[in-house]
Amino acid sequence: MGQKGTLAAIGAVLIVLGGLLAHFTQTANGIRIEDVRFKGAKGNTMSALVYIPANATEKTPAPGILAVHGYLNSRETQDGFAIEFARRGYVVVALDQTGHGYSDPPAIANGFGGPDGLTYLRSLPYVDKNNIGLEGHSMGGWTVQAAATAMPDAYRSIVLEGSSTGKPFAADGTPTWPRNLALVFSQYDEFSLIMWGSEYAADIPKSAKLAAVFGVAGPIEPGKVYGDIAKGTARVLHTPAITHPADHFSREAIGYSLDWFGKTLTGGTPLPSTDQIWLWKEVGTLVALVGLVVLLLGAFESLLGMAPFSVLRAVPSGPGVTTSAPSMQNGRWWIAFWLSALLPAITYYPAFALGATWLPASRFLPQSFTTQIALWALINTAITLALLPLLPKRPIRKGVVGQSILIAVATVAVGYVAMWLADVLFKIDFRFWVVALKLPSATQWMIMLIYLIPFTLFFVVALHAQHRNFSRLGASAPGHYAAMILSLSLGFTILIGGQYLALWLGGKLINPVPSSPVVPLSTIIGIQFIPVFATVAIISTFTWRRTGTSLPGALICGLLVTWYIVAGTATQAAF
Repeated sequence: MGQKGTLAAIGAVLIVLGGLLAHFTQTANGIRIEDVRFKGAKGNTMSALVYIPANATEKTPAPGILAVHGYLNSRETQDGFAIEFARRGYVVVALDQTGHGYSDPPAIANGFGGPDGLTYLRSLPYVDKNNIGLEGHSMGGWTVQAAATAMPDAYRSIVLEGSSTGKPFAADGTPTWPRNLALVFSQYDEFSLIMWGSEYAADIPKSAKLAAVFGVAGPIEPGKVYGDIAKGTARVLHTPAITHPADHFSREAIGYSLDWFGKTLTGGTPLPSTDQIWLWKEVGTLVALVGLVVLLLGAFESLLGMAPFSVLRAVPSGPGVTTSAPSMQNGRWWIAFWLSALLPAITYYPAFALGATWLPASRFLPQSFTTQIALWALINTAITLALLPLLPKRPIRKGVVGQSILIAVATVAVGYVAMWLADVLFKIDFRFWVVALKLPSATQWMIMLIYLIPFTLFFVVALHAQHRNFSRLGASAPGHYAAMILSLSLGFTILIGGQYLALWLGGKLINPVPSSPVVPLSTIIGIQFIPVFATVAIISTFTWRRTGTSLPGALICGLLVTWYIVAGTATQAAF
């Protein structure tokens, strides 16, 4: 094998090894996984992964659980719960909410898809219809409550992870509804005010709204079971010391749900709640995700060695034009560094607030949060264009646009094929916690065409500026990569790190836009900006060092990030 194929081979090996680890984890003890589509009551297509334990047959039906992810996530987000439920002998339907994953848009329609999901679960011949549990995280909690409202006698117990009862998305909770409720609400949950009317998540046990659900006057004692399981009035509160997005990535939070269903459902295979293996699947899909990035770099390098792309291999030079950025000892370098790092973070919350106010979801802009990110990208594009005359000059590469487009499309196509094969062979996407890359649906492919232009424009302009500032011919690789990674991701590291430091020390997030209700959710979304921009920096630096131009890397990042965002969020409007 030639040297230029080494990186691609390493990436492919990592994907296979990670895929095998994830596959064997999620199919432990003979679990079978089916990727299903079914019709909802209104003719809408719903998507789910069904985890079928070996003990579940038509002759010996097993208990069933409907497990639902939160807003802007997908069915795979619940894999920790689903794997552990299935290991204990429960059939699990891990549902894509309406407008999420592969379920038809719009989001928040038809009870979020909850009634359709419960109907489907109960239709499976190997499910014991008298032993049904419901579990949902965040908006997924409202989804399973919609199912409980539509079919009040179709389940025995429910677990809400980081969710709540009550308007505007669920019925008001009472001492008798929902039946046999376990609430897991973390001490650092970002949505305590929205969910339970408590400014500080640590004060949830004192919430008057929660007291009404438990049917008591005083503060709720975490871990104590109130009411009667046999009568369907049991209630319990658990308050792990984690955040809202950590609810679906926590052995403790998952363990509480295992304990509750062990008490309220019969059948299955008893195991201690501490006996959990789901994290190995996350490790496997993380290895596969890293392998994908390595594969993309290797694919680019291999394609660059081919004759059609030979013009890209030329290193630019030209008399009278500097090809070197200022050194780190230069004050101008540090000014450029801090502007590059901080301006995107400074504009983040205002852009989201503007987008939420002025750009509601429509058939032409069907994804609210993708629109808000695109607005942020365009604002930063305008700022960067205004600053371009102040940056070090670079020679202009001519005659490389066509080859840059072709090599970018071909590189990303290699990644798509690798992900498709991983889905076929291992039934996985590439993810770790809140960072997830999924195969797009047909609808999402069309939506990508809308958002591809603003995101690609942003990367073309932003990465052109970054390389004018921080890339020097002959620069050492470690320093070059470090400068690019930090200049792109440090601002968000400071922003998000500062927010969670404030939450840890003061009990709540800082709201820099007091009139905006989107800060908690946009803060959680902002966590993803750190690894995504670090990856963008790696891809861009790798391609620049081999071509001397930022354009191929910018086009690859435009395609890849548009894919990542559109396939991984919610579609709020019919497209």
